[in-house]
Amino acid sequence: MNILRKLANPESTNSLATKTRLKNFNIFKGLISNLSKPLRILDIGGTEQYWEKMNFSRESGVEINLLNLSECQVNYPNFKSIAGDAKDLSVFKDKEFDIIFSHSVIEHVGGFEDQHRMAEEIKRVGKRYFIQTPNYYFPVEPHFLFPMFQFLPLFLKIWLISHFNIGWIGRTPDKDKALETAKSIRLLCEKELRELFPDATIYREKFFGLTKSFLVYGGWGTASKMK
Repeated sequence: MNILRKLANPESTNSLATKTRLKNFNIFKGLISNLSKPLRILDIGGTEQYWEKMNFSRESGVEINLLNLSECQVNYPNFKSIAGDAKDLSVFKDKEFDIIFSHSVIEHVGGFEDQHRMAEEIKRVGKRYFIQTPNYYFPVEPHFLFPMFQFLPLFLKIWLISHFNIGWIGRTPDKDKALETAKSIRLLCEKELRELFPDATIYREKFFGLTKSFLVYGGWGTASKMK
């Protein structure tokens, strides 16, 4: 389990998670390379630190709006922090942003109906979108770092969370909180993503030949056909 934590730790510059994020971001940079500036990006669930690690925090002509449940402090003049709900972006006009960006968020917003609401809002307020989310069928659940955790019945998930320090969640002895934690993540499979984003290109991130997660992007024209 310690090896899995090391591989998946996004804070480590040598971790699998960091290397994967850099690879994904290079795909994103390739997509935006032909777009005219200025650009307005809405990053749903993002942080300024993420863009710093991607060496994109001082990008000229790019405004990055960070949408989270609460506002946070930002340090760069081209960043803005916004409090909001990914499932209800009614404060924004149709196609208000050039790009909607979201990394590992859609699996946290609730059930499939909630995920559908988020997807519809993404497509409404953005001219283009670039979404990353883990694969439901990858054998190791990425939040709990426990093999096949996503396939377990709810009562067993609660028992594991309340008795063991698994993944990034930590041991949660309180049964109600353990239940909330167990239900807070709903991974998506490729079939569901194609239902949510029927016009998107879906890129499969591989790990030892298995699809670890997906990049879902649409609205980019011919550039979105890259593999």
